[in-house]
Amino acid sequence: MSTGTPNGTGPETGARVALDTSALMMPVELDVRLFDELDRLLEEFEPTAPQAVVEELRRLAEKGGTEGTAANVGHDLAIERCLVVDTEASYADDALVELAREGNVDYVVTNDRPLRDRVLEASVPVIALRGRNKLAITQP
Repeated sequence: MSTGTPNGTGPETGARVALDTSALMMPVELDVRLFDELDRLLEEFEPTAPQAVVEELRRLAEKGGTEGTAANVGHDLAIERCLVVDTEASYADDALVELAREGNVDYVVTNDRPLRDRVLEASVPVIALRGRNKLAITQP
C-alpha cells in the first residue's frame, strides 16, 4: 500500500482512517486494541474523527453506566489520538459518509451495518470487527 493521500497530495502519513462512535468504543465494549489492530492492518495511518462523532461520544458519556464509560474512553481517544475534523453534516454517520464521498478518507472503521453499507456504496473500504477481537478490511 502506498502512503500519502490517494491523489498524491499531502504529507506521507499513511492511510487516512475515519473512526466512528462504535469503533472508538471498541476498546471498552469489545476488548479490542483498536490502534494496535489498525497498525497491524495498515502499518501507517492517520486516525480521523469527525466533530460529530466526538460530540456523540460526549453525549453518550454523560449517560453513565457501561456505555457511558466506553463512550468516555472513546471521547478521550478521539481527542488525544485523532485529527478531529469539521464536516457540514452534524449527524455522526452522515459526517463519515460525507468524508468518504468527498475522498477525504481512505478507510472508515465501524461496526454499524447501515453505515458500513453507505460507506461501501461511496467506494471506500470499511474496517470492522471480524471474530472476537480482530479487525478486517472489506473492500467496496
